[in-house]
Amino acid sequence: MNKPLIVITGASSGFGAEIAKIFNQAGYPELLLGRRVEKIQALPLNFENVMIESVDVTDQAQFKTAIEHAEAKFGPVDLLVNNAGVMLLGNVTTQSPTEWQTMLDTNVMGVLNGTQIILPSMLEREHGTIINMSSLAGKKTFVNHAAYVASKFGVHRLSETIREEVSGKNVRISMVAPGAAETELLTHVTDQNALVDYGEWKKSMGGITMDPKHVAESVKFIYDMPQAVNIRELAIAATRQDS
Repeated sequence: MNKPLIVITGASSGFGAEIAKIFNQAGYPELLLGRRVEKIQALPLNFENVMIESVDVTDQAQFKTAIEHAEAKFGPVDLLVNNAGVMLLGNVTTQSPTEWQTMLDTNVMGVLNGTQIILPSMLEREHGTIINMSSLAGKKTFVNHAAYVASKFGVHRLSETIREEVSGKNVRISMVAPGAAETELLTHVTDQNALVDYGEWKKSMGGITMDPKHVAESVKFIYDMPQAVNIRELAIAATRQDS
């Protein structure tokens, strides 16, 4: 029996790349989306059942076209992992509003765009799963994270709202909230003081944060549950992370 289509946004690195690998190893056809397609192409995958598209999740038309192409080949999407996101640390008194807008557009609008594209088909079939990658910053506050926290609180609340709206149709909306992990999120931070503070915080955890592969394993665990079971939220962090 052919396995159904998995769509992963932000698949070029970090959590997205690890999620792509774990589902690829399990034999699922995949649509992998990201703006750096060369990085996706360099992943250690069996590309026989993989489509790669350069997509900005804030552009809904572009996003929808990519999904339609994949569905024409592999059938309807059974799992959408809304993973694309940016984390631009900075103090609210000095951070550029442009960075605020970038985070809100990618982290919130990107999730809403993917959900609106995918959900009608899932509701019609009364089957399917959407897993939104949020953050512990969607549950609590962190210094120099004001706008990022705002975006991830948004992901938490929109996920729960939509889950309530679609649960009667047997569609699952779930969310994973990782703590600090070894990803590329910090590479775009422009506030040097915020980076220093983050470095000191990381030292307090022994200088080691979580391996993204364990976050990917948690996504697979959620998806592998029977359709009648929805793990609504999973928070995961390094044991030494105390906040």
